[in-house]
Amino acid sequence: METKIIDTVTKTLSPELLQRINAYWRAANYLSVGQIYLYDNPLLREPLKLEHVKPMLLGHWGTTPGQNFIYVHLNRVIKKYDLDMFYVAGPGHGGPAIVGNVYLEGTWSEVYPNVSQDEAGLKKLFKQFSFPGGISSHVAPTTPGSIHEGGELGYSLSHAFGAAFDNPDLIVACVVGDGEAETGPLATSWQSNKLLNPITDGAVLPILHLNGYKISNPTILARIEDDELEYFFKGNGWKPYFVEGDDPETMHELMASTLEKVIEEIQNIQKHAREMNDNTRPRWPMIVLKSPKGWTGPKVVDGLQIEGTFRAHQVPIIIDAEHPDHVQLLENWMKSYKPEELFDENGKLNAELLELAPKGNRRMGSNPHTNGGNLLKDLHLPDFHKHAVHIPSPGAVMGQDTMVLAKFLRDVITLNRDQHNFRVFGPDETMSNLLGAIFETTNRQWDAKTEKYDEFLAPSGEVVDSMLSEHQCEGFLEGYLLTGRHGLFNSYEAFIRIVDSMFSQHAKWLKVTLELPWRTKISSLNYLLASHVWQQDHNGFTHQDPGFLGHVISKKADIVRVYLPPDANCLLSVFDHCLRSRHYVNVVVAGKHPLPQWLTIDEAVIHCTEGIGIWQWASNDQGSEPDVVMACCGDTPTLELLAAVSILREHLPELKIRVVNVVDLMKLQSSSEHPHGLNDHDYDSIFTKDKHIIFNFHGYPWLVHRLTYRRTNQNLHVRGYKEEGTITTPFDLRVQNDIDRFHLVIDVIDRLPNLGSKGDYLKQQLKDKLIEHKHYVAEHGKDLPEILNWKWNVEDTKK
Repeated sequence: METKIIDTVTKTLSPELLQRINAYWRAANYLSVGQIYLYDNPLLREPLKLEHVKPMLLGHWGTTPGQNFIYVHLNRVIKKYDLDMFYVAGPGHGGPAIVGNVYLEGTWSEVYPNVSQDEAGLKKLFKQFSFPGGISSHVAPTTPGSIHEGGELGYSLSHAFGAAFDNPDLIVACVVGDGEAETGPLATSWQSNKLLNPITDGAVLPILHLNGYKISNPTILARIEDDELEYFFKGNGWKPYFVEGDDPETMHELMASTLEKVIEEIQNIQKHAREMNDNTRPRWPMIVLKSPKGWTGPKVVDGLQIEGTFRAHQVPIIIDAEHPDHVQLLENWMKSYKPEELFDENGKLNAELLELAPKGNRRMGSNPHTNGGNLLKDLHLPDFHKHAVHIPSPGAVMGQDTMVLAKFLRDVITLNRDQHNFRVFGPDETMSNLLGAIFETTNRQWDAKTEKYDEFLAPSGEVVDSMLSEHQCEGFLEGYLLTGRHGLFNSYEAFIRIVDSMFSQHAKWLKVTLELPWRTKISSLNYLLASHVWQQDHNGFTHQDPGFLGHVISKKADIVRVYLPPDANCLLSVFDHCLRSRHYVNVVVAGKHPLPQWLTIDEAVIHCTEGIGIWQWASNDQGSEPDVVMACCGDTPTLELLAAVSILREHLPELKIRVVNVVDLMKLQSSSEHPHGLNDHDYDSIFTKDKHIIFNFHGYPWLVHRLTYRRTNQNLHVRGYKEEGTITTPFDLRVQNDIDRFHLVIDVIDRLPNLGSKGDYLKQQLKDKLIEHKHYVAEHGKDLPEILNWKWNVEDTKK
């Protein structure tokens, strides 16, 4: 192969340096095995016994020695070239490697002083791994130097690219497991090099760890021909370098010489681009490291081949009361690393080996970007009042909420351009979600070929939406946030479900880091969900799914926030708040189609600050108890509920109605369960203790019941999405799911039998209207004129 390093005549490493690098690698391997196995006797200064071994052996050895190998070689080039670099560990359970290396370089003991650099500290380091009250078997928030949770595969490269955006001096070394490489998101991530600007962004150095096996199966990339593998990466726009073998001495030299070529190539690419102002897409280098699974571990156990097979994936030697003879196998394995040559009499790594590690913040475990809250700068935010929709009276004007928000976001981008710390991410839906005003000030970042009729494509831009992959956009944004910047992700509501598990992992990261005093808070992960369930005139059933809300609220209350602003001014107020917030996941659902606008900007600020409130201008129960409470949450449910109120007030003027609007969904939950929740007294003062509540909701009805199940008033009747309707008119979709004005009025009448014959006649009239609607839509393909032209009656507001 053209790019395989085969010439070792000119040595990169002196014999002495090669031996020290190999010794450091042995030390990392020794610590890794110790973490998996040992409860006591960390330096084997007495014969190993069964009681020295953990009662439950948990962990993963297979990927670990290869990652230790990579780490020590990255340390060398960091020192030689004074690199700003950190390490993303993609293989799922390589925790022993990264923990061990962070300990060897000294960072772990600085962050966790109880795990000291001596024999007692080693014992604690070993015991805590996969042990009750300790640390997990994969890289986690507890691991200094990490921005990537190893528990779920597929997102290492997208996190790495997100970290590299707007970080021109940073190199992100991203180790990709060959099992991980088979996931859809990772397979797509190789295309991310088309979005990297060599002038303004940093570099990503992918290192594919090709060790051949997953849990019990071979990996695909390890079983294709070498030339096919090389063509694969070249076809994705990379320049692959191959390091292959199992002899340590040869491999150290190969890796060292390859890394030097790669680092110098990255630096030359960036130097040329920046000096010549040439942002032509380069062929960035990458490395394929092909080494045995479980390298340097036991070769054979009980007659079965271990090293180089899937059996090395987890714990290669089982040790328990039924296998007491395996204790000797473990001791022989660990002693093969010659710990007596690696650690001094106190149990600290020998000074000549410690000298191989970078110093201070150049250590990968201490790189400032991996604790991004320390680098976070406040956004400069425009005055959102300047973008407000003028509202002479409730419902008097129509507006498109996301189109209004777009101008605010345009100004956010402009104000923060010099800080290079705000980006908008989305899977090619920025224009579709009517955020096009953003492109008045920026472009889509795109470093591939452009054609005459392309729009807004440029090598540099604050919008990253030119990959049609929710996974990539989510991963990019997470990497961007975790390294100390701000951003948002706009998506169709239905397809945000694609990143359900990614959201869950990020929410868990935020939860855990809140409990770590050394981790500083980062900017919130902000979702804008548009093209929502009630706006599917042509897309139909495939684009209808408000279920993300239920998924979100299942997470820790300290982390998640959900907002459903009823109009554009409320959306402005909510988004200003979200962009200022720290360490939350904020989910905002907003419409893009023309809808009535209800609140002035000052009213919107008050309403959104409270999160829930009685709309007095729509209510007529002042000075008396209401007969019914009519509540709404979401822009379309609000429209239909107010239309229902207008019908009731026209035909049943004696009926006392209280109208409640909910912006902050978590207000419905008890204050004992969520910090935004209302206490019982305040909830009862809004919803009463015993009156019927007709609640029109944006999403699945059960979600409101789930949030309010502890409340005193259980006379709650929720209308929401029932998975009905496909290609039809907007109003017909509401009718099919019973959130329309006619069904709401009928619901009130059914709950209040004392309305008598007036209620009976109105109910019949509305049933007739539903039949008329059905026939009209079927014949004309649009909604009834009285639906399309309906407006809130100003006279009703004055009553």
